[in-house]
Amino acid sequence: MTVSPLPRHLIANMPTKLTRLLDWLLLNLDALVVGSLVALGLVGLMLILRYAGERIVRSDPTCLTWKAVIGRVLAKTGVLFMAAAALNIVVNYAQPPARIERLFDIFFTVAAALQGAVWGRELILGVIGQQVGEKPGETAIGNAIGVIRVLVSVALFGIALVVILDNLGVNVTGLIAGLGIGGIAIGLAAQGIFSDLFAALSILFDRPFRRGDTIRFDTTTGTVERIGLKTTRLRSLTGEQVIMANTKLLEREVRNLAAGDDRQETLRFGLVYQTAPDKLEGVATIVRAVVEAQPGCRLIRCVLTGFGASSLDHDLIFVHEGLDAEALFAKRQAIVIDLLRRFADEGIEFAYPTQTTFTAAPDGKLVMPYAIAADRNG
Repeated sequence: MTVSPLPRHLIANMPTKLTRLLDWLLLNLDALVVGSLVALGLVGLMLILRYAGERIVRSDPTCLTWKAVIGRVLAKTGVLFMAAAALNIVVNYAQPPARIERLFDIFFTVAAALQGAVWGRELILGVIGQQVGEKPGETAIGNAIGVIRVLVSVALFGIALVVILDNLGVNVTGLIAGLGIGGIAIGLAAQGIFSDLFAALSILFDRPFRRGDTIRFDTTTGTVERIGLKTTRLRSLTGEQVIMANTKLLEREVRNLAAGDDRQETLRFGLVYQTAPDKLEGVATIVRAVVEAQPGCRLIRCVLTGFGASSLDHDLIFVHEGLDAEALFAKRQAIVIDLLRRFADEGIEFAYPTQTTFTAAPDGKLVMPYAIAADRNG
C-alpha cells in the first residue's frame, strides 16, 4: 500500500518533531499494521491459554496432576507481560529510532524477567504439590510449603533482578560475588535449620513414608502423625508420642510396615532335647496346619535352625495378607495358642533355659546321677 506524503503547506505549519513522527508513521504504516495484527493474535492466544489455565485450576485446585501444574503456570500470565510482548512485536516490525527501540526492549526485558520468575515459582510449587499428593493444609509437609514459597520466590526474583540490571548495562559481577559470599555466610550460620529443612524435603520427594504409615525405627514402632520442618512425630503402639529429628531419622534404617500388600512375621521357639526325632519331623506338618487354619495366613517355612544352649531352635515364618496391625496381632496370638494346644496333644514340650548340675565323689564318680535319682523318685 503506497501512501503519498503530506502537502507542503501542512508540513510548514507543523513542529519539526511532529513532522518527523508523521513521516515515520506514513512510511511504516504497512509494518505497523502487520505488527499490530501479529501482536493482537499473540495477546489473544495468551488470553485463551490463561483462561484455560484458570479453568484447570478451578477443576483441580490441589495440583495433583501434571495438567493441573501446567494450568497453574498458565493462569499466572500477567497483563503487563502481554502488553510488553505485543509492543515488542510491533516495534520489531516497524523499526523505530534506536532510542525508542531500546526503551521498548528494556520494558520487554523487565516484564519478561518478572513473568519468568512468576512462572518458575508456580511451576516449582506445583511440582512440590504434586509430589506431596495431598491438600497443602492436610499434608504432613504442609507446614513447610510457606517456607519453600519464600525461598523459591527470593531465589527466582533475585535472578530476575540480576537479568534486568545486566540488560540495563549495570556491572553485576560484583553484585553476584557479594550475593554468593552473603549466601555462604547465611548458610553457615543457619546450617542446622537448612539441614532439617532439606531432610524434610527429602522425605517429601523420596517418600520413605507418609502420614498414617506405620514405621519401625530402631526399637520404636509407631504410626506417623506429623512430619514437620525439624521433627517427625510418631504414635507408638503403647500410646505415647515419640518425637525424632528428621536428620537422625534419615541417617538410620527405617522400616515402613505400611508398604506392600502383606506382612511377613517370624516366630521363634525351642523344643527340649528329649524330643524324639520322629516328633521333630512332624513339627512342620503341625505348624502348617495351625498357620493355614487362620484366614489370610500362609506358611513360608518352619525349620529346625540349630542346637541352642538348652533347646532345639526352630524358626516359623508366615505371611499375613493385608496391613491391618490389629488383625495381624490377633492371628499371631491365635497361632501361638493353637501351637501350645497341638504340641501338648502330641507330647512335644517347649524348652526354657535350664541347667543340669552333676556332683562328683572324691574318686571322680558321679553321685546320684540324674537317671538313678529319677528311678528313686519314681
